[in-house]
Amino acid sequence: MDVAADAARRFLVTRQMLAPARSVEGGPDGVLEILRRLGSIQFDPLSVAGRNHDLVLHARVAGYDPAWCDALYERRELFEAYNKGLSLVLTSDFPWFRASLSGTSSRILAEHADVAEHVLERIRAEGPRSALDFERRRGSLVDWFGVPTNVVRAVLEAYAATGVLGLARRDGNRRYYDLIERLLPPDIVARKVPLREQLRHKLLSRYRAHGLLGIGGADIFGGIGRAKPDPERPEHPGRTALREELVEEGELVPVTVEGVRGKRFVLREEIQLVNAPPEPPLSVAFLPPFDPLVWDRGLLGSLFGFDYVWELFVPPARRRWGWYVLPILFRDRLVGRIEPRIDRDDGSVRVLNLWWEDSFDPRRVEGFVDAMHAALRAYLRFASASRLEWAPHLGMEGRLFLANAEIDDQAGK
Repeated sequence: MDVAADAARRFLVTRQMLAPARSVEGGPDGVLEILRRLGSIQFDPLSVAGRNHDLVLHARVAGYDPAWCDALYERRELFEAYNKGLSLVLTSDFPWFRASLSGTSSRILAEHADVAEHVLERIRAEGPRSALDFERRRGSLVDWFGVPTNVVRAVLEAYAATGVLGLARRDGNRRYYDLIERLLPPDIVARKVPLREQLRHKLLSRYRAHGLLGIGGADIFGGIGRAKPDPERPEHPGRTALREELVEEGELVPVTVEGVRGKRFVLREEIQLVNAPPEPPLSVAFLPPFDPLVWDRGLLGSLFGFDYVWELFVPPARRRWGWYVLPILFRDRLVGRIEPRIDRDDGSVRVLNLWWEDSFDPRRVEGFVDAMHAALRAYLRFASASRLEWAPHLGMEGRLFLANAEIDDQAGK
């Protein structure tokens, strides 16, 4: 099946519920609708512009309030599990996310068995605990940055990755863990799903979250094991065999997209949409670094002509843009980037920078100014802010999109 490039773009933004942005009815039910459609939403605690999962939901749910997601989490309708990194999933899906192929987690628990036993005994006896509730233990473990890490923290995370513990709550970035059986309904905990079925479910969930993935990308398919059979894990047939099984059963349909190398795969129920995607309306959305639409950076380049790099780990002197920059989606094109910061102390949002794609002039594209205006107003409400401040060099943009007096008036409505 061949798909034209413009049809592929329209298909993606429509099935991602971004045509138009913020179109799903608000409230906790809107959050659950997004989770059912995408399968999972990647979690990241950085909140300089809003936490990643909140930004994903803000782009799609009308009037999104982070309290809606927090309430669902407290009611255990949502749960944190590992699926392309730490993610929010529906609690009902937890049995399919329980297993972990992480050799690192098992090794940490084995190499630090005394700490692991002590941690588990205290949590079993005393209830939810964070790493700070234990005496710090030093060892050879290091974090992503090569800095020595607390063995207790590593043990807690390993227990969570292997489905023994779960997150009971968060206090800022402080995480409290408890036994899985005390966090989830007994029928959910008791349900045992074979590893092969869990891996198949996870693989399909990646295609469901994005909509047009190919076969590659270690960061996209991480946690599902190797592409080929792993002799050390005879129960794991490999991602290739699982995907071929999904294709053979009709769950995934291979397609070829104009200008994009290799096969892509579409969900069976979305074939009609990819054949006749609607024209997207005038709408602007700000997308976070782990939004499913931007997972596949190669596809962004070949299909959207957009080069996106999350520059958090790039030294400041080598950054082309900024360290937390959000792509700007207008209709079915990525037209620029915005670097906002939420200042919760004084109730403001500061726009540190804006970058437009070379071929895009915001003043000359019909409907863009009004759509950007609406997106900025919505972002202010999301941030619980009443004032938008522009960096001095962005005077033209400040005048073009909205004035401070307008924002104060609109944010109060």
